[in-house]
Amino acid sequence: MAFEKDDKKPKVVARKMITMMLAINKDNFEGHREVTCNTCHRGAANPVSIPSVGENEAEEKKPEGEKAQPPDAGQLLDKYLAAAGGADAIQKITSRVQKGTLTAFGGQHFPVDVIAKAPDKRLSTMHLQTGDSVTAFDGHEGWLAVPGRTHVMSAEENAAAKIDADLYFATHVKSLYHKFRVESGEKIDGHQTWLVIGRTEGQPPIRLYLDQQSGLLLRLVRYAETPLGRNPTQIDYADYRDADSVKVPFRWILSHPGNSFTIQVDQMQQNVPVDDAKFAKPATPLEQKSPAH
Repeated sequence: MAFEKDDKKPKVVARKMITMMLAINKDNFEGHREVTCNTCHRGAANPVSIPSVGENEAEEKKPEGEKAQPPDAGQLLDKYLAAAGGADAIQKITSRVQKGTLTAFGGQHFPVDVIAKAPDKRLSTMHLQTGDSVTAFDGHEGWLAVPGRTHVMSAEENAAAKIDADLYFATHVKSLYHKFRVESGEKIDGHQTWLVIGRTEGQPPIRLYLDQQSGLLLRLVRYAETPLGRNPTQIDYADYRDADSVKVPFRWILSHPGNSFTIQVDQMQQNVPVDDAKFAKPATPLEQKSPAH
């Protein structure tokens, strides 16, 4: 291979591979995004051509007779709602203002503010050395901003951001998806979990890992559709504390392919006045229309 001698060749190969991927989906899956870059590459630069022996052996050695019958999805989601405080207590929360510390970029620490207002507005501000990095959802549209630049979320990104912004998610989740399936989930921070997978036709699934003992949500995995496939976001919740009769995680780890950061809440207030203007998208030069030529 002579890729090292010509920087254009990898780009040409990448374009050909994307074209091939689109053609496979068009010819075999009615255009649905079943085959993606991850199908062969699994996050690596080179395709994974040989299956992992360890994973295969683990699958082969699972004794069929020892599989426990999972509980009903509705029962697990009801237990989650009760563990979170119950619908009445949760819906009495009108706002949540949190201040804490973000840990990222190899252990660096930065102040962070997270403001939420019922039912589905949310503003997260990371105070970085280069300026504030903001992620917001105003109930209809999401946006991300850094100094001098604002990115308006796509429809797919909005759907994912709306999940994070839903202050009453525990009360709404049963109605957000048409079908649910339950599997035995992986152990998270020493806790056995049930995995509840929610699906609605034409939408990405959601994966909820619920503590088998407490019923609390320990991990949520959501997806955003992109031209190259579903882009996953994993959020791990921990350090649950009582606040106004509801259980609130004071720590969460948000992970994307290739990076992650941790937020630890130090201070929190609920049911305080929050102006809707806080969630308004700022005007920046990049968003202004260019004059007609």
